[in-house]
Amino acid sequence: MSTVTSDPETTPDTDGAPARGPVRWVSGLLVAVIAVAALLAGVGLAVALGIGRTDDPTVGSVDVGFAQDMSRHHLQAVEMANLAPDRSTDPEVRQLAFDISATQTNQAGRMQGWLSLWGAPITNRDTMTWMGEGAHDHAMAEGDLMPGMATEDELAELRSLSGTAFDVRFLQLMIRHHQGGLEMATEGADRASVGVVRGLARSIAETQAAESTTMAQMLAARGASPLPAP
Repeated sequence: MSTVTSDPETTPDTDGAPARGPVRWVSGLLVAVIAVAALLAGVGLAVALGIGRTDDPTVGSVDVGFAQDMSRHHLQAVEMANLAPDRSTDPEVRQLAFDISATQTNQAGRMQGWLSLWGAPITNRDTMTWMGEGAHDHAMAEGDLMPGMATEDELAELRSLSGTAFDVRFLQLMIRHHQGGLEMATEGADRASVGVVRGLARSIAETQAAESTTMAQMLAARGASPLPAP
């Protein structure tokens, strides 16, 4: 493991909060730039694959519903992950957050690219109906939040934290977020009609299951436990 040298711009304050110097600002800006590039790259990949040229999925189909709901689910994970550069001082947490942000931004771009090619709206007015009325009713009962998604109060709390307190809460929320997305990904992998949609859904399920295990280990190493599964 490489040795991290400290300097006045990156050394945490004595209360555990990271310093707010120019390096922090540049780090956050870099994450934002990379996120935009990944989103555009995902859209470009969808176009290059030619999705939507024949037999386009229609609104209400598993393929469209999955792309709409999973891209929205992903973008909240990206929002949480992009807080880490300014709030975490832990290299392991920061690297995990970067990986989640880059991967899920790219995947969201691919799904939104498919929706554009299919002539379907980016957002789903009837969340999770493609999974059945039971799933839709659950989302409505949770204020239109899909399983695992953080509430506005939870996001506000996360933004207010720094140092180890941020790391623990971030891991807790992200584990639950991954657990919630797993059911959708499994459903998409089993029931989507377009091969690349099934392939992406399967990849998401595998990646998020592995990341959830890793995050649970990280959380235990920091003396904390996961939140109840959604």
